[in-house]
Amino acid sequence: MDEFDYIIVGAGSAGCVIASRLAEDPSTTICVLEAGPSDWHPMIHIPVGWMKLLNNPKYNWMYEADASEWTGGRKISAPRGKTLGGSSSINGNIFNRGAPSDFDHWAQRGNQGWGYTDVLPMFKRLEDWTGSDDDDRRGRGGKLKVRQGDWTHPLCEAFLDGAETLGIPRNPDYNGARQLGAAYSQRTIDGGRRQSAAKSFLRPAMKQKNLSVRTSAHATGVIFDGKRAVGIKYQQGGQTKEVRARREVILSGGVVNSPQLLQISGIGDPDHLNEIGVPVLHASKGVGENLRDHYTPRFTAKAKNVGTFNEKATGLPFVGEVVKYFLGKPSILSLPSTACYAFVRSDETLEDSDIQITFMPASYKEGVQSTLDDQPGMTLAAWQQRPDSLGFIRARSSNPMEKPQIQPNYLSAESDRRVLLAGLKLTRKLMRTEPMMQYFDGEIYPGENVQTDDELMDTARQRGTTTFHMMGTCRMGPEHDPTAVVDHELKVRGVEGLRVADASIMPTMPAANTNASSLMIGEKASDLIRNN
Repeated sequence: MDEFDYIIVGAGSAGCVIASRLAEDPSTTICVLEAGPSDWHPMIHIPVGWMKLLNNPKYNWMYEADASEWTGGRKISAPRGKTLGGSSSINGNIFNRGAPSDFDHWAQRGNQGWGYTDVLPMFKRLEDWTGSDDDDRRGRGGKLKVRQGDWTHPLCEAFLDGAETLGIPRNPDYNGARQLGAAYSQRTIDGGRRQSAAKSFLRPAMKQKNLSVRTSAHATGVIFDGKRAVGIKYQQGGQTKEVRARREVILSGGVVNSPQLLQISGIGDPDHLNEIGVPVLHASKGVGENLRDHYTPRFTAKAKNVGTFNEKATGLPFVGEVVKYFLGKPSILSLPSTACYAFVRSDETLEDSDIQITFMPASYKEGVQSTLDDQPGMTLAAWQQRPDSLGFIRARSSNPMEKPQIQPNYLSAESDRRVLLAGLKLTRKLMRTEPMMQYFDGEIYPGENVQTDDELMDTARQRGTTTFHMMGTCRMGPEHDPTAVVDHELKVRGVEGLRVADASIMPTMPAANTNASSLMIGEKASDLIRNN
């Protein structure tokens, strides 16, 4: 029988980091099970390829979130990576840690060792940052290459200048001491290539003999001896297989797959498990609960007196961009999904920002991020950084191949609607600042006829969508919290030999895109496992 010291389920952001760190000890053996294929596809490695991967079922789980009141009865696409690197192989290549206070809040909730001073060394260890570091908060020489952009654009400069006219200063490093302000985005792109978790962490480790990585290996259940996890059942090539763990099983399947695997293995809300015909191994009502995500409609406008990425994406101009890319010059093929950020407060009494605004000198047809407009344009989006709306993920049956129910309950909390509305109004102001007016040629969506608060919120209902930052479904919490799934060491409560380490353990949403924090969780988990 296959037997290793550790089994890691999922080669996503956290799983790749954990595998890399555990493999540093040659006396330790590790098996990684990844449900998707290898990450060979060129669209994974060309940064702009994320636009193609959003609809590719081979490398994307193609999940959908159920309709709800604030989605206007629409189901919402919920892409998740299904390949080595997980979502870090199909995301928009953005690196955003969040505010220091986010992690202090985690610690204040009873999660010992997760305050900002605790996790900052993890962030520093994982990255190789080549920009300025005025306050000793950035990492040098880590495995993940994090870079400033290698280009500027007149529209971006106008956006940043316009933000300053509204009292939003330029921030030289939003991943440093403070997030507030506006800046060009930092990205996991180097030399025109995506720096996924697989490329940065897993593939170098795969050269070592103590690490076995198995692709197209879909985990179907955790194997228990009593209440101790001792292995994983999985399907590969039409066969049912098993692999055993001498020390621990680590679930790093992500926000959707980790809770589903726990549920079909008998860990979850007893009422739900009884409904789907799964015997209860351990009652844990929090499994699959606490789902949060960022949600926004994208505002688009026509541009004048300037070139945008729209015109460069077709015909001869696109050929020129391809040539520039392969010559190692700045090209639209090596750009992230967002050019600029603004982190702002909906209320001046707040200490930290609660609105995140993105800007791109490109516009998308009907706000869909996979199809560019034919005419010159720009896109802005705003969202509530720390959403209060809570949803859930639940296995629909005991069948591990059936996609689970995903219900984020977008904007169900009044606070989310209030902050989003403030963000949408600010987005419009940013479109129309004096520096922007020389380029602004009229709003495409939602259009000048949409003016009242109710009309703006109806826009969110009609056209809002995810910004791909789901988290929280195996929430970390103290012992006295009956809905906490894992403890501060990421051990699953009520059983032994089992941990969860991915974005699902986040107790609350960091004010950020979630990939950087997921990588940090992998670093933190590797220390917890090695020091066990």
